[in-house]
Amino acid sequence: MRSAIILVITAFFACNEAAKQPAATQADNAPLKAPYATEFYDSLQITMDAYYDLTDGLSQGNITYTDKWAAILKQHIDSLPLGLLQMDAAKLGVLHTATGSISAELTGMLGEKELEEKRAGFESVSDMLYDIIQNTGLKGKTVYRQYCPMAFNDRGGYWLAKSSKKQNPYFGNGMLGCVEVTDSLRY
Repeated sequence: MRSAIILVITAFFACNEAAKQPAATQADNAPLKAPYATEFYDSLQITMDAYYDLTDGLSQGNITYTDKWAAILKQHIDSLPLGLLQMDAAKLGVLHTATGSISAELTGMLGEKELEEKRAGFESVSDMLYDIIQNTGLKGKTVYRQYCPMAFNDRGGYWLAKSSKKQNPYFGNGMLGCVEVTDSLRY
């Protein structure tokens, strides 16, 4: 009994000491760098807007709206001006591969008839788009990476959002409780 009391007291003081630690420095909260041409970022923002509309379509369970925005997103992905990025050739090659893979996945989504298959393709698109944004930034914007652990038979699935608003493209608006923000990229 006495050791349990000592353990509780020790835990209490440890928590209080942790609370006294200085808050994160401004450098930790500073925006990430987005060092490339404005024209690239303008194109990427239009691409992200189409992605967010695709997310809305999936959240609403609207196949027609989903297909419309998947086609528009594919057009924007295919026309991203990657040539404006001044980076090493290997990193640029990775981005070219990612945009090509996103385009192919969107073509596959458009060929699917069922919403669940479209959602599976959307997960891949989301993961690759997240990688692109991590490598290039999105000037003046914050991108939230959200997660639902129950998606895909409890395997879980990620997607991107322009705000921390709860919206679930894998289960629709009926499962808004299955949304958690796992990361935010602020540029």
